[in-house]
Amino acid sequence: MKPSPRFLFILTFLGSFFLASPEADSCTSNLNLNVSIPFDTTNLHCLSVWDAQSFILRYAQTSANTWSFILSTPDTNSYIAMGFSVGGGMVGSSAMVGWVASRGASGGIKQYYLGGVTPNQVVPDKGNLQVIDNSTFITLQSSRLFMVFQLETTEPLSSLIFATGSTGLFPAPPSFALTIHLDKVSTRIDYSEANIGSSQGDGNSSQLNGSTSQSADSCGSNLNLSVPLLFDTTNLNCLPVWNAQGYILRYSQTSQNIWSFILSAPNPNSYIAIGFSPNGGMVGSSAIVGWISSNGAGGGMKQYYLTGLTPNQVVPDRGNLKVLTNSTFITSQSSRLYMAFQLQTNQPLSKLIYAFGPNGVFPSAPTFSLTQHQDKVSITLNYATGSSATTGNSYTILKRSHGILNIFGWGILIIMGAIVARYFKEWDPFWFYFHASVQSLGFVLGVTGVISGFVLNNQLRTDVSLHKVLGIIIFVLACLQIMALLGRPKKESKVRKYWNVYHHNMGRILIILAIANIFYGIKLGKEGSGWNIGYGIVLAVLLTMAITFETQQCSRDD
Repeated sequence: MKPSPRFLFILTFLGSFFLASPEADSCTSNLNLNVSIPFDTTNLHCLSVWDAQSFILRYAQTSANTWSFILSTPDTNSYIAMGFSVGGGMVGSSAMVGWVASRGASGGIKQYYLGGVTPNQVVPDKGNLQVIDNSTFITLQSSRLFMVFQLETTEPLSSLIFATGSTGLFPAPPSFALTIHLDKVSTRIDYSEANIGSSQGDGNSSQLNGSTSQSADSCGSNLNLSVPLLFDTTNLNCLPVWNAQGYILRYSQTSQNIWSFILSAPNPNSYIAIGFSPNGGMVGSSAIVGWISSNGAGGGMKQYYLTGLTPNQVVPDRGNLKVLTNSTFITSQSSRLYMAFQLQTNQPLSKLIYAFGPNGVFPSAPTFSLTQHQDKVSITLNYATGSSATTGNSYTILKRSHGILNIFGWGILIIMGAIVARYFKEWDPFWFYFHASVQSLGFVLGVTGVISGFVLNNQLRTDVSLHKVLGIIIFVLACLQIMALLGRPKKESKVRKYWNVYHHNMGRILIILAIANIFYGIKLGKEGSGWNIGYGIVLAVLLTMAITFETQQCSRDD
């Protein structure tokens, strides 16, 4: 039986499809390029260096100080890159970047130096690689890119970074600026054994051979950064400054008026900040703020001056800190951020503030405005002894005292006084004196709570505008109730019924606002569900009592 023409057509189509597949290249297949290569390719080592993206690296030591490389990748209609790093990080590495645009119409290959994580810090035609003249080219063949180059070195750096760019975006004259990578992976290679070590990627790639904990850094471990620093790190003082968030500060006095700092923190996918304050408060402090997005796509570091509590009062590129030029950098390593800087000062301010921002929100051009922090802590640091005291404990006591006073004053006693006044009038005059006494005690506790709230706000300088406004309204209503009590008409007075309507309804409004503000205050204070459940139970008991008494009163009226 002869195969039908339709069947033959399908076989031919499928065969041509698989032959042209971008996965056709492998370390088990022969390298057959349609262009001449200036070195022997028969004895090249071959490694699959990025399985998720089908990156294949071939290399050989051609002579005593010449190394030849061929990187083979699927054509993703973007640039491909191979970086050589001191310790595996992007910053400080030098990369060979190649591209072929519009299906072979044009292309190029250049060396780039990664001076930072922003595009303007990635400099074309710069770097530490000694590229041999006329050894570089890139070609498109069978839907794959082949990037060829030779380096003059005794042995290349073993920490390699591979990356792909965004689809359809290529370096172009005159600047040849490089857009942010779409995906990347890091690996370590043993050139003599032709083996690769652990890899860490972002985007769609994953970490191989285990993962590293965010809390891996500690004062008991050595500081091993993948980027060189401008100052000596061997004699840095080290102390944990925010145990709840895993913040570690290293510092030293490098010279008579130069102080060096490295802040290590888990990467929260937001900004991190260290502020220097004259009095422990946020307002008036100057802060160093740094950020790197979780996928490494962008980052930066700036000084901010906190003239107030609102975002427009936090001014970028301003402040009282004399930051040494070219001393600042931030890097992401093992799921942690390391922010380094140097200050020119005889003695830095001892009151420090640490903070981090909301997840996924970063300062960005052109304003670089800073969103309100998600959490913060204040400490006092003794630079000479390397000891610190958290000022947050005294704030916690004051904060909880503020909450307890207001809960008992406005949220419990005032309600109890109202229940007695409504349902126990047959016990005259006991009900009146009890009502007046309980309400007066609730007023005193509530006013004390309001005062403590103003003191707390003055110390913490946090933005609690709505909570403060509600508290002031409750205080004013309570004062009006006290004044109404002093001006209470006699029972036989004609205006007594109007006074009753005013007094009862003002009391009800006060109680409703007090309950709402108490729950809102618990949320602002981040005291957790325990406080909500506790006060909720008290309210449930008071409500049950009120319903029971109301039912009994209705039965008597009937």
